[in-house]
Amino acid sequence: MKNKQPSVQELKDLYGVAIEFYKTGCWNWMWDTDIFGVQNPETGETGYCCIMGRGGEHFGLAVYLGTEGLNGYLDILSGKINMSSPDALYIQNCLMASFEDKKFLSKEDLQVIKALGLKFKGKKAYPQFRNYESGYYPWYLTGEEAKYLTVVLKQVIEVALRFKTNPKMLTPPRKNQYLVRTPVKEENGLRWEDKWLEPAPEEKTEIGAEPVDVKRLEKIRERAPERQGIWEMDFFYSPQPIKEEEDEKPYFPFMVLWVEHYSGAVLNFNLIKPADFPDEIREQFLKYAENAEPIPQEILVKKEEAVKLLEPVTSGLGINLIKVEKMKALEKAQIHLYEYFNK
Repeated sequence: MKNKQPSVQELKDLYGVAIEFYKTGCWNWMWDTDIFGVQNPETGETGYCCIMGRGGEHFGLAVYLGTEGLNGYLDILSGKINMSSPDALYIQNCLMASFEDKKFLSKEDLQVIKALGLKFKGKKAYPQFRNYESGYYPWYLTGEEAKYLTVVLKQVIEVALRFKTNPKMLTPPRKNQYLVRTPVKEENGLRWEDKWLEPAPEEKTEIGAEPVDVKRLEKIRERAPERQGIWEMDFFYSPQPIKEEEDEKPYFPFMVLWVEHYSGAVLNFNLIKPADFPDEIREQFLKYAENAEPIPQEILVKKEEAVKLLEPVTSGLGINLIKVEKMKALEKAQIHLYEYFNK
């Protein structure tokens, strides 16, 4: 029952500690680079905390989940991931407690606040809680997430107040270490202590796909022996989410785009569920190649993932697969596609 909604008591606890956090105003003396961790008492995973608001625009707390979440945030801070890139909106893995204007709250948010008998007034004063998961629309917390965020907010308040009088407390003794609030189970409950820890090794999922059907490649080669022209290919998240089931979290499908290099003509376009990635990308290419005349001499891609996906197919078809930094024709088509979807 991991997707179970929070109970009334869990929501009371969460809103109560969020109000305490808001009253500290700790963004007045902490920056979003003052990162520290809070270990989940139930799972052992560390959430890395980032207090936002020093710039006076967005007030709240982001808890980046595990090493994957932390590395995603560090990539943004370092500029490795450009925040102006469309994909930057969909890569975060974190729990967020933010304080918004009333008009930005959903009907469900306002119903919970009313049911709990709470009242808020003014700008940037209404608590809002969301789960940001890579590839999914920001969504409401489950019961487990609400409980963990409550625990985190309590520890954040303590660390923030200590940091106010000791700004050097988050300076690590060694490179790549973070102060982590770690729970110790005792008879009377949990006792929390500071530990300097390195993030756990990130468990990267290797992109793979079903083995290539050699006979299928042979038929394509026989049907279209010539190689001519250059195609550009890329995949990226759609700017519009899709929700298929009433109780399902909305997701951002992958948009897969194939463009002719010289003319800029769109050759093929597909939407693919993240759950069907990567097999569906390869399958869509094979279906198109089975009918295309001729098939290209070269295919240009930007992402290393695209190379891993397509190389077994392109090598079998005698197509040169080249990784490049820019693809002007495809990027222009992508802009037009985004403009269409945003309408």
